[in-house]
Amino acid sequence: MVSYSRLTDRGAVERAIGEFERLGRDSFLHEHDFGKAREYFLVTDRGSFDSKAIFGVAYGYQHGEQLTSNEFHGGRRGAAGRLAELGFVITGINDFDRGE
Repeated sequence: MVSYSRLTDRGAVERAIGEFERLGRDSFLHEHDFGKAREYFLVTDRGSFDSKAIFGVAYGYQHGEQLTSNEFHGGRRGAAGRLAELGFVITGINDFDRGE
């Protein structure tokens, strides 16, 4: 299992967001073999982005090898949580208090 804390480069996340914007959601997800997010989205003033896919692609930008969807979890204790720790706004992340 991946160590989520290894993603430390906000620039890599921004680069993944830029690619998402250039390709569009469906093409980005297809290109990188990720499904659509159901709960956790990274939100910027430019839109909403599937957090697990953004994490996996950003990890690849930082470390040279993109993660596949099966190699990590996307939830609050996984990709979404790490993106929030890096200072990004993630929808659904406040559900921590409800124990979800």
